[in-house]
Amino acid sequence: MTISVNTMRAIDHWVGVPLCAIASPLVVLIDAVKRIFSRGPKTPKKLLFIELSEMGSAILVDPAMRNAQARGAELFFLIFKSNRASLTLLNTVKPENIFTIDSSSLGGLIKDTLRFLLVARAHRIDTVIDLELFSRFTALLTGLCGARHRVGYHIFHGEGLWRGFMLTRKVHYNPHIHITKNFLSLIHAAFAKEIEVPFSKIQIPDSEVKLEQAIIHPDVMKKVLARIEKKAAEAGIPYTYGKNRLILINPNASDLLPQRRWAQQRFSELIQAVNQRYPNDLILITGSPTEFVYVDKVRSVANVKNALNFAGQVTFTELPPLYTLSDVMVTNDSGPGHFSAVTPLRTVVLFGPETPALYGSIGNSIAITANLACSPCVSAANHRKTPCQDNVCMQAISVAQVLDKVTVQLQEADRAKGRSAG
Repeated sequence: MTISVNTMRAIDHWVGVPLCAIASPLVVLIDAVKRIFSRGPKTPKKLLFIELSEMGSAILVDPAMRNAQARGAELFFLIFKSNRASLTLLNTVKPENIFTIDSSSLGGLIKDTLRFLLVARAHRIDTVIDLELFSRFTALLTGLCGARHRVGYHIFHGEGLWRGFMLTRKVHYNPHIHITKNFLSLIHAAFAKEIEVPFSKIQIPDSEVKLEQAIIHPDVMKKVLARIEKKAAEAGIPYTYGKNRLILINPNASDLLPQRRWAQQRFSELIQAVNQRYPNDLILITGSPTEFVYVDKVRSVANVKNALNFAGQVTFTELPPLYTLSDVMVTNDSGPGHFSAVTPLRTVVLFGPETPALYGSIGNSIAITANLACSPCVSAANHRKTPCQDNVCMQAISVAQVLDKVTVQLQEADRAKGRSAG
């Protein structure tokens, strides 16, 4: 039985607070002893990143990871087992250096947590960067894994999620700059020669927010294209790659933050509008295998011949080839908006409870947000949990707005591919 998000939040609070209180004096004492006797490396040599629950963050942190790699550090990563695949899109971390925790059951969570604490010590990890925004669970993992240098976000004089005294280098989380720059500030803190209070007293230029592109094997690309052509042929749709555009619609039925969803009806109406404007192009409605029924409702309501249910038709590792073959994707604020950034695909991402100023895709993306007075209503300070049951911020986004941005992105795609607009 899978542990629900709310249950994990409750565990993090009711178990995490007392454990942080108990562990903090022990961690402080061990640090004091290490300062006297330890002769470990002064700069990171074996650097572990901890980011458990957000698959998109595995993409957003990549510029920071490559920054650390360029400074000579060997990279390691700890992530929930269910999210491990997100690290395969760019393969910045060697597979053997990826540690996982099974979050599908409480027993698995406890067992893998204890195993990780032993494995981290066996690998002699000297530096840990906790990427999570004030999770007590990751704070405990950071404090107890044996690393000499421990970097993460600290609340200082703010009110909110107390995490004890697990960190040796405390970084101020800046809610006014993009999360990729916040991640880069953690790297600065890890490699800094002098202690700053708080870290990081640097300017991070936009040029440092640069994402590598996925390396795609031609045979895999052909395999995905053949699957698309077969689906189109079975539906009696004429489709020729390079002649007909390929438009992706990702309605994303994730339960992690349901307030991020644009309504199924709106997606159906968008498909109708796109087909009316571009009747010769193929529309694929994407999703995971578990979202097949959700996606099929969107398709059936739209009732557009050129729109196919493509949920579950590609594996996670086949997403880059699919995105490379495609011209534009419309998606809720979710993982695909970030996964596509490792390809040339142009996207339109719909934001509501969160803000693109902090979490926008760093690919060829256009964000749409209603900018309501209550938005964003989820943040690091509230465990990304909102009391809202009426997502007016998403309802306020019209089909006409999205279609306009789709047109802009298709025009850019046509220019990039040297194709005449149709």
